[in-house]
Order: sequence, then C-alpha cells, then structure tokens
Amino acid sequence: MLPPSQMLVRLDVATRVHHPEADAPWLDLMAREPTRTRYIDLLVATYGFEAPIEASLSLTPQVASVVDLRHRSRTGAIVQDLLALGMTPSKIARLPQCSRVVPFRDSGEALGWLYVVERATLLHEAILRYVQGRLPYVYAWSYLNSYDGRAGLRWQEFGRMLDEVATTPAITEQILAGARAAFACHLDWHAAKSVALAGG
Repeated sequence: MLPPSQMLVRLDVATRVHHPEADAPWLDLMAREPTRTRYIDLLVATYGFEAPIEASLSLTPQVASVVDLRHRSRTGAIVQDLLALGMTPSKIARLPQCSRVVPFRDSGEALGWLYVVERATLLHEAILRYVQGRLPYVYAWSYLNSYDGRAGLRWQEFGRMLDEVATTPAITEQILAGARAAFACHLDWHAAKSVALAGG
C-alpha cells in the first residue's frame, strides 16, 4: 500500500473547518427525502460553481502538463443529466455561474481550487447509491458516476500529483491558499443558491 499523500494530509488539516459546510449540500439531499426537483436544483448549483473553475483551469499555464483535465472534467456530465431531466439546451446555456471564480494566477492556486472539486467526489458513490434507490425513475446519474466506482483511486492519483508539484514552501502555500479561497467561494455560492430557492 502506498503511503498517504503528504500534500493531501496538509490540505485536509488546513481546511478541515470548512469540510462539513462544503459537504452539506449533497449530504442534505440524503438527510431529507430526495425529490427530482431538489436533485435538479443541486445539479444546477454544482454546475454554476464547477463550470467556471474548469474554464479557469484550462486557461492556467502549466496545469495541463501535470493534470489530465479532460479526465477530471465533470460539468459536461452535469449537462447530460440536466438534458435527461428535461432541461432545454438554451436554458442550460443561461444557467448562472459563480462570478467570483477568476483566472488563476499560477498553477499552485489552480491546484488548490481543484482540490476542493476533487474532494467532493469522495461522497459521490454513497450519494448515488442512496438517491438511486429513492428516485428509481430518474435516469440521470452521469455526474455522480463520473469516476465509475474509482473515486478513491483517482483521489490517490491526485495526491501523488500534488506531492510532485509541491516541491517548495512557496508552491505549497499557493496550493493551500487556493484551497482556502475555493472553500470560501463554494460556501458563499451554495448559501446564495439556498436563499434564492427559499425565496422562489
């Protein structure tokens, strides 16, 4: 068995205070009886956060040389799910996206943001099993099943890549700072979406 990634351990410890709130949107879907409408709302909120991150990652120099972005991109899967759930392409094209996600200054910051997105996949398999059993007539699981039962393996691969990149204290701090900023943005985005749903 390979030793745990040192950078993942550092990230987990440094951002632990944010984990419960970051996990809350999907865990809340399991805590209360899931409905088709709530599932769609959560996919829309997730798309609004992750789509601009994927766009910024693709524009960040040197990220593509260390991360296979094509195999870690999942917003296309959300689009597939929303189409399967009856949303039109024109409506999907107009979905709001988080405006606080701006082009990353360096690859370290970008990888910190990617950590937050990748960490979320560790919940997907459990959520998929739970929700599938309660929404049997929904056939739109591309996003939650993006890693096809290999989320743990993909997480280990991501950790090894972080260890290879974080070769100096400066780069390590860039990654940590990026993760902190991403968690703050994620929490604000989902809080705003929750308020909008409650008011609408």
